[in-house]
Amino acid sequence: MGQLKDFQIALGSYSKAVEFIRQNGMMKFFILPVLLNIVLLALGLNLVGSLTDSAITAIKAAWEPNSWDFWGAEFLAGALNLFIWLILRIFFFLFFAFIGGYVILMLLSPVLAYLSEKTEQILLGTEVPFSWLQLIKDAWRGIALAARNFMIELAAMILLFFLSFIPVLGLVSAPLLFLISAYYYGFSFIDYTAERRKLKVKESIDFVKKRKGLAIGNGLPFALALVVPIIGVSLSGFLAIISTVAATMAILKKEERI
Repeated sequence: MGQLKDFQIALGSYSKAVEFIRQNGMMKFFILPVLLNIVLLALGLNLVGSLTDSAITAIKAAWEPNSWDFWGAEFLAGALNLFIWLILRIFFFLFFAFIGGYVILMLLSPVLAYLSEKTEQILLGTEVPFSWLQLIKDAWRGIALAARNFMIELAAMILLFFLSFIPVLGLVSAPLLFLISAYYYGFSFIDYTAERRKLKVKESIDFVKKRKGLAIGNGLPFALALVVPIIGVSLSGFLAIISTVAATMAILKKEERI
C-alpha cells in the first residue's frame, strides 16, 4: 500500500506542478526545450544528410567506374538516394527516441537542478544564496546519474530482448521495460532533491529504492511522452521541467513538509 500511495502522490503532483510553474513565473524556462529541440534536430538531420551522401558515394565507387553509364542510371541513382535518405532518417528518429530522453536530461541538467532548488525554496519559504559552484556540482551529478541510468536501462533492454523469446515472459517484457524506464527517469528527477539532502549517490539509490512508487509515478509521464511517434522527444523537454518540479513537490509532500 505504501508504494501505491507514493505512486498516487507522484502523479497527483503533476497538475500541481503545472499550476505552480504558471504562478511563479517559471513559464520562461519552456523556451529552453524549444531551442534545444531545434538545435538537436538540425544537427541530427545534417549528420544524416552527410551519411546519405557518403553512402551513395561509397556505393557508386564500389561499382565499375563506367557501370553507371546506361539508360535509366540517373533514375536508379535517384531512387537509391531516396531509399537511403529515408532509411537513415527512420533510423535516426528511432535511435533518438531511445536515447533522446537521457540526452535531454543531460543537456537540461543545470536548468533542472536550479528549478528543483527554486521550487523547494518557494514552497518552504526559505532563501538560500545562489551558488554557481553548487549548481555546477548538481548539474554534473545529474549528468553522471543520467548516464548511469541509461547504461542500466540498456542492459535491461538487452536482457529482456532475449527473454522475450520465452513463452509467457515475452508478453511481459515490453511492459516491464517501460516500467524500468519510468523508474530510472523518475530517479533522475528525484535525485536533485536527494542531492540537496547531502545524500551521496549510493545513499540516493537506496533512498529511491525505498520509494519505487514515487519514482515510477514521477517518471511515467516522461516515459509516455517518449513513445509518442516523431514528436515524443520534443515533448520530453517540456515534461522534464514539469517532472522536476513535480518530483520536488512529491518528496516534500511525502515528508509532510507541505
